[in-house]
Amino acid sequence: MLTSKKTDSQFPLFNRDSVIVLFIIALILILFAPTALWLFDRWTMGVWHNGHGILITAVVIYLIWEELQRQQLKNHETTSSAWGFLFLAPALILHMLDTGIHTQLLSAAALFLSLPGFSFLFLGAKRTKSILFPLSMLIFTLPIPLTFTESIHLFLRHIAADSVGWILIQIGIPSFKTGTLIEIPNGSLQVADACSGFSTLYASITVAILTAYFCPVVIRRVLVLTIAIPLAITINVIRVFLLTMLVHWFGIDILDTSLHEISGIITFVVSLPIIFWLGRAPEEAELAQ
Repeated sequence: MLTSKKTDSQFPLFNRDSVIVLFIIALILILFAPTALWLFDRWTMGVWHNGHGILITAVVIYLIWEELQRQQLKNHETTSSAWGFLFLAPALILHMLDTGIHTQLLSAAALFLSLPGFSFLFLGAKRTKSILFPLSMLIFTLPIPLTFTESIHLFLRHIAADSVGWILIQIGIPSFKTGTLIEIPNGSLQVADACSGFSTLYASITVAILTAYFCPVVIRRVLVLTIAIPLAITINVIRVFLLTMLVHWFGIDILDTSLHEISGIITFVVSLPIIFWLGRAPEEAELAQ
């Protein structure tokens, strides 16, 4: 009876190169695991605090997957590129710096900076260039310290309070507004930083940039980039107005229920799909390419 000896090439999952790759991936997971957990904790802390991070990450993953599928249809060869080390070297330096000062923010930036590096090494230059832009947009999921956004929060709070105050006057509901405080017979509502709509605005701008980048129709690109800011602000004003009306109808205790936080989630659910839909090219435009 003749027997044949199996070679490593017949079992690609167990050859030396594959073992090295798996070992590197394992080291990466161990290295950035605490950072990933920290990011997830910040993203899920509340819809008012960096809640857009998960949404933006999901959109980026979808767009990258979609683009890689197109690249696969073009039969681009996957060849490793040494350009990856230009991203990995500074990423590792940032990560090492953060181990000393324990901000976690630098380490998170290092994590996102390392992704293009790993993409160059494992997916090759052609595929990486096609997804480099959405990969870079992950930087907008990083938590921004309130110190750098306090003036923007205050500006958005005043817009919401002034707008709702004006609407209440138009519909004949007795109200008095002082700064960002709205007073009605059934209670007083303070438009705080959490209710400024900054997270929705941040997410809307990021999704608009991503969508416009992949949209082949110039008019739709301009439309998406133009509408992102006013859409996010308008939806937040509507949310604050509806909460004010709920207080008017049912009392101030309504704000202690889950409706308060659900209303914040709805701002994402409404604004982001609208932006995404406006930026998707119609079938006739795609066929014309």
